[in-house]
Amino acid sequence: MDRRNFIKLTAISGTTAALTACGNPENQIIRFIPEEDLVPGIATWKPSICPLCSAGCGVIARVMEGDAEVFRNGKPGVIRMGLAKKLEGNPEDAISQGKLCSRGQASIQVTYHPDRLANPRKRTGERGSGQFADISWDEAIKELVGQLDALVAADDQASLALLTKPRRGRRLALLAQWLQRFGAKAPVTFELFSDDVLRRANEISFGAAQLPTLDFEHAQYVVSFGSDFLGTWNSSVAQSAAYGRMRQSGPGGRAKLVHADARLSQTAGNADEFVAIKPGTEGVLALGMAHVIIANNLRPANGAGRAGAAIDGWAGGLAAFTPAEIEKKTGVAAAKVERLAKEFAAAMPAVALVSGAPLAHSNGLFQALAVNALNALVGSVNVPGGVSFIPQPGPAVATRGLNEILQGAAPKVLLLDDVNPVFASPAASKVADALKRIPFIASFGSFVDETSAMADLILPDHSFLEQWVEAVPESGSAKAVAVSAGPVMRPLFDTRPTLDVLLDVSRKLAKPFAPALPNTFEEYLSAAAPVAATDRRGGTSVPPAAGASKDAPLRTAVAYADPVFDGDAAQFPYYFLPYASQTLSDGSTAHLPWLQEIPDPMSSAMWCSWVELNEQKAAELKIAQGDLIEITSTQGSVRAHAFLNPGLAPDAVAMPVGQGHTNFTRYATGVGVNPIAILSPAVVADTDVLAWSSTRVKIARVGGPEGDGLILFGGATRERPDWTHGRGEEH
Repeated sequence: MDRRNFIKLTAISGTTAALTACGNPENQIIRFIPEEDLVPGIATWKPSICPLCSAGCGVIARVMEGDAEVFRNGKPGVIRMGLAKKLEGNPEDAISQGKLCSRGQASIQVTYHPDRLANPRKRTGERGSGQFADISWDEAIKELVGQLDALVAADDQASLALLTKPRRGRRLALLAQWLQRFGAKAPVTFELFSDDVLRRANEISFGAAQLPTLDFEHAQYVVSFGSDFLGTWNSSVAQSAAYGRMRQSGPGGRAKLVHADARLSQTAGNADEFVAIKPGTEGVLALGMAHVIIANNLRPANGAGRAGAAIDGWAGGLAAFTPAEIEKKTGVAAAKVERLAKEFAAAMPAVALVSGAPLAHSNGLFQALAVNALNALVGSVNVPGGVSFIPQPGPAVATRGLNEILQGAAPKVLLLDDVNPVFASPAASKVADALKRIPFIASFGSFVDETSAMADLILPDHSFLEQWVEAVPESGSAKAVAVSAGPVMRPLFDTRPTLDVLLDVSRKLAKPFAPALPNTFEEYLSAAAPVAATDRRGGTSVPPAAGASKDAPLRTAVAYADPVFDGDAAQFPYYFLPYASQTLSDGSTAHLPWLQEIPDPMSSAMWCSWVELNEQKAAELKIAQGDLIEITSTQGSVRAHAFLNPGLAPDAVAMPVGQGHTNFTRYATGVGVNPIAILSPAVVADTDVLAWSSTRVKIARVGGPEGDGLILFGGATRERPDWTHGRGEEH
């Protein structure tokens, strides 16, 4: 439907609704009395925090008066109220620095989404059917309290579990405290693109089990081992801002970025030099560079300290990692290894980083330790232009992995807090089957998705603009940061803040918590101790993480092992490289139409899934742009249309993650396919983190271009002049 017809339709619909309401009391619109003082036409700016990733970017919302459809006392109506109209980065925030990514800009749509849940619901159909009936808050809380009281009566409090996202901060701390007071175990956390392998490596190398802050602004040479730090990894807003300042030539001349990867990502596209490398061997290249530096007496081996001691063979000068051997394992020419190593050692300060796919192989921990050792060797830890760690305000909250629910004894009551493992887990993990074995599930999500559809009860949360929010960023700033912000606007619907609901439940149990917890999350935040703004750059030590000690004995040194892949190479000849979408991330933001509409920065595709193939390999296979391709692993198959990428290794196939939802609002349901479904459930060695880069696949052409298969921004107007904007709409 084009814009002109849409305007006609909405005008007719509005007129029809007005005429229908005349003379029909049951259809008359209730206009509620305004609940706040408003100045017409005058905007105010209020602070908040973007919730769409773990970076913790501070935002400011432009609030102006307007009419809104709301629920008050269980009745729908219209009220004049302050409404958030636009979000921008908060210039006073240490993380966002006045900037905001596309997801941050689109986060306002969470509040105004037409499919957002407006009130509590109780399941009426089969589990997973998504059939619910509206109920009151009194009924919903009574139901939840009854389930919890039953656990207490049976002395079985340990059978309660809470599944949430691994977001560090006071919110998770209060959830953990609530569970502990009830008698349950620690929270269970889940995240598809988990960084726990890097945290584990940083604890071993530096005594800090957290993500690093990279001082790009003052670096003269950066080597990125597969890390898309300008696109999807970690605090991309802060990192992009620092990278922009790095690119402004200073006294030392223009800084250099080298990116080693099997696929041309957004960060790789911005690099001065792209190094094509065999998947799963990035850490080998890092140690090859370290070998050259040590062998040429550019740095002493013992300068790497405990980070070097964590690598097998370090004390002997890494004799097994000569440039010639590196070329055999990685495909990177020996001469290039020599040159990169000498440039890295000479251009100080220099820093290396690794994240993403290299850490999602079976040898991911080795890869991270190798890059850590390279940084330590050249003295790039806790110095300007290097890597450092933000002091944390307190011990990290102890959590558990999803496998404790999948493989251990099933809990009797499960609380879901804005997390969707049914969608974001391999089909072989059988998460949905595991949830079906749980007698009672309550969700606090604002939308029905593949996981909350399994719930018996939904108690919808306020949007982040309607409640108190907080963040304790793990990285992205040289100083410790802990921020909180109050509501930007009053709630639109009959929803309640999740933490306030749980605190209310704790007081209504047959055996209330004693001593009682705060009445609201706002009270809890007000009582929290302030965080000192300590700058760790230039210091001599890294603060130990929770449960870790700088003086703790080191584990056995880690030796290199070839990455293990699911699927025989003869039958499945291609490495499968799923990657986080710039806009849709792991699929958790696919319900926001602005993000569906934004073209991918590397392919310009939108509103679809696509399969990236090397351009020359596609020509050999007689596959053209837009052809329908079937990708098959040992775990299953998916079909999507081909996008020819000259920056992809010939023996690799790549797909963005985010599409393929079966139940996630009108904007995401039925759009594209889900590549996560065909991944192997294998984990990274010595961890329980999913090795999402460890799957091999085969491909087959099953058809030519069809319909809206591959939707490219602007591309369709060149290829099919009768279409507009690549969306298949007729003039």
